[in-house]
Amino acid sequence: MAEKKKRQQMVERPVAERTRDFQEVPLGYTPEQAIEEAKRCLQCKNPLCVKGCPVEVKIPEFIKLLSEGKIAEAAQKIKETNGLPAICGRVCPQEEQCELKCILGVKGEPIAIGTLERFVADWERANVKAEVASSKGQVAGKKVAVIGSGPAGLTCAGDLARLGYQITIFESLHVTGGVLTYGIPEFRLPKAIVNLEVEYVKTLGVEIKTDMLIGNVYTVEELLKEYKAVFIGSGAGLPKFMGIPGENLDGVYSANEYLFRVNMMKAWKFPEYLTPVKIGKKVAVVGGGNVAMDSARVSLRLGAEEVTILYRRTQEEMPARKEEIHRAVEEGIIFKILTLPVKYHANKDGWVTEAECIQMELGEPDSSGRRRPVEIPNSAFRIPVDTVIVAIGNSPNPLIPLRTPSLKTEKWGGVIITENGATSIPSVYAGGDIVRGAATVISAMGDGKRAAKAIHALLSA
Repeated sequence: MAEKKKRQQMVERPVAERTRDFQEVPLGYTPEQAIEEAKRCLQCKNPLCVKGCPVEVKIPEFIKLLSEGKIAEAAQKIKETNGLPAICGRVCPQEEQCELKCILGVKGEPIAIGTLERFVADWERANVKAEVASSKGQVAGKKVAVIGSGPAGLTCAGDLARLGYQITIFESLHVTGGVLTYGIPEFRLPKAIVNLEVEYVKTLGVEIKTDMLIGNVYTVEELLKEYKAVFIGSGAGLPKFMGIPGENLDGVYSANEYLFRVNMMKAWKFPEYLTPVKIGKKVAVVGGGNVAMDSARVSLRLGAEEVTILYRRTQEEMPARKEEIHRAVEEGIIFKILTLPVKYHANKDGWVTEAECIQMELGEPDSSGRRRPVEIPNSAFRIPVDTVIVAIGNSPNPLIPLRTPSLKTEKWGGVIITENGATSIPSVYAGGDIVRGAATVISAMGDGKRAAKAIHALLSA
């Protein structure tokens, strides 16, 4: 029997080099690696990998084209269902979705679907001249408004534009991309790639208006006077805190503010950009998701000597991607597991100096399926800190619900939708983090795709 081919491994920049700058860490495949990896695909007659993809990329088809060296054709095959392949190839949790379903993963290593998608998108960007993408021709008088230019909004807009609708995206910030731009560091998702993916969506005929804060500039009801349908994809920009003493001290950031300052205000390029972030020698990051990993790794690059992640469960329960945890460990981030902050202490000037914590142990599973952390009595201890970054999640942006009384929401702020994304207001749909709270890029894209199908069904009836 022929020996099974091993999965191709991406080259990554050395730790000593990468922690001194904000350049991308994984370098992707070479053409030879990509084609070799693509040849491992079994081309299953019932491709479970496609069922694991929220945007239904035609995975076996693009991989087959790639295995034949038809890279440009593979790129076009991906873009039939996914307008943001370079982004998805970098930040989607493929190991929990398409790759989890790969039959090769049962007794070995699944196809590196995400890395192949990234390679194809990057190759196309470098080798194929951008052209205006095709649509099915304008649908007379059928205009749709999309609120937010994050992954949900861009996907919904792109799918509807391909069907011929006139799409206008309203973005509250001065730049596009939503959480892709303000929330994910340059070393994990270069902004030049986000900008190029946005430009592709614009080639479909989508108009994007920036500095347009819906809820203030226009209400949803006002948009419905001009547009046949509205999609709300305004994200989850409201940071969560634990509600413990000392969270309002100087030196305590929400991860949302911290990463926004770094990514949008170019704090990592100080003094070229005059927006510094005050970072001391010792930084503590509270949380165990991708945002916590991003915050910790950013802190290291901004000059912190010691960065510690405080997490109330164990490393096994951390919701962050395994590869991001692995990179954080490689870079020397300290993981203080089964640890819960309960109070922050300050010096006489009001700056945080210590995090008071308690030790935890794991009890019975809770509603998430993970074992519930339980406090160990009399286990309090303190650790010295100069900066604390709270990365325990975000809530949906509250402005649109506040300004739209007839829009039904959950008690925690998420917009209530049906299976196809419809809200309580006729012709108004929603998706992404405004519905889910802080979730993954690909789940937001899946929401945008489902809503686009529903809007098309509504307007073509």
